[in-house]
Amino acid sequence: MVAVAAGDYIQASLPTDSTLFWSDMQRESNLSNAALMARRQAAIPRGVGHSHPVFIARGENAEVWDVEGKRYIDFAGGIAVLNTGHRHPAIVAAVKAQLELYTHTCFQVLAYEPYVELAERINALAPGDFAKKTLFLSTGAEAVENAVKIARAYTKRTAVIAFTSGYHGRTLLTLGLTGKVAPYKTGFGPFPAEIFHAQFPDVLHGVSIDDAIASVESIFKNDVEASRVAAIIIEPVQGEGGFNIAPPPFLQRLRELCDQHGILLIADEIQTGAGRTGTWFAIEQSGVEPDLITMAKSMAGGFPISAVVGRAEVMDAPAPGGLGGTYAGSPLSCAAALAVLDVFQKENLLQRSRELGERLTASLQGMAGKNKCIADVRGLGAMVAIELCKGGDLKQPDAELAKRVVAEATQRGLILLSCGTNGNVIRILVPLTASDAIVDEGLAIIDAALTAVQAG
Repeated sequence: MVAVAAGDYIQASLPTDSTLFWSDMQRESNLSNAALMARRQAAIPRGVGHSHPVFIARGENAEVWDVEGKRYIDFAGGIAVLNTGHRHPAIVAAVKAQLELYTHTCFQVLAYEPYVELAERINALAPGDFAKKTLFLSTGAEAVENAVKIARAYTKRTAVIAFTSGYHGRTLLTLGLTGKVAPYKTGFGPFPAEIFHAQFPDVLHGVSIDDAIASVESIFKNDVEASRVAAIIIEPVQGEGGFNIAPPPFLQRLRELCDQHGILLIADEIQTGAGRTGTWFAIEQSGVEPDLITMAKSMAGGFPISAVVGRAEVMDAPAPGGLGGTYAGSPLSCAAALAVLDVFQKENLLQRSRELGERLTASLQGMAGKNKCIADVRGLGAMVAIELCKGGDLKQPDAELAKRVVAEATQRGLILLSCGTNGNVIRILVPLTASDAIVDEGLAIIDAALTAVQAG
């Protein structure tokens, strides 16, 4: 197949004068961000957070336009959902074709071939020289919940170990697994029992691989015997936790520990998966073969679907009826996900992810050389972040500065997101299909925003 240059597909789809086009549209609709925000505040609970006071009217690849006609570069990607960009033509075409056939049957009532084909292709992509099976669901939290259910059914055990600063979802079980209180867990307890947290290895902040392994073994000694632990769940790169990368030697030792005690290893790849880190699954880069993998976000280019893929004998542990959901693995989302896989192959997006990561990292390291507030630049593939601290001191995380940089970038036409246990990390999740010119334009805005907020 002939590779298509990343971002090339957008050129023919944009109006010749996009600014004029969106100005005309805004005048016709007579909408404003402020008016819509007022309606939103009146109609929607405050618990639904809002990062930017912007209402989108249209998106194309790595660019969006708001209802007032202002253009933004999108470095958030719907929180890692748009690795293939906004409205990739191949994905749009696949969904339109599926719309002409059927939109919903509930797979457990009337099955359909796209679900089966997608499962076959995901099984082939997942690491491990063993038979695999895949279950489709609707959200990342639902995938994590079902991975735990499957692990408990297979092992006949109940306890689960997760890690500090990890994020696994907003349901009660997944909140219990999540290793960050504010804002996710505040006021929602009690959480399900028999969930324990080990330390995530973070040498930068004083937690070595030995420390992290010792904390798991400490749980076995002080909280629950290893023979009652069904699974250990870990993000190969923590998303909300601050883009902290689990060192391959740690993941390898964790695998050994699981094998020693008959514990299943679950890799939560909901934010890292679908090629964000340069391989389809981030854990591939460690050489570790998990028993179960959860994924969601970018696997369908913006359409809601999630998955659990794992060892066939483990996946078959629940009895018929124990897994599923009314909208789980919808036909439209399966069609979109199949198109995403095709796009990755045709446009060589795994290689693009690695190249993009190098470009982002080099630019951000250049910024760190002239901004002492950047205490660290880190990432895997195109999952890249900077950590902001007062004077570059890791003991003084600067969440306020991160907030101001994000706000300043928005004013300058760039959508960014912060993250991290202390809220002082700025992450980049630009679509892999973005052109170098768009990426460089966004990076220049970050540079300008850093300068502006520190000068002011």
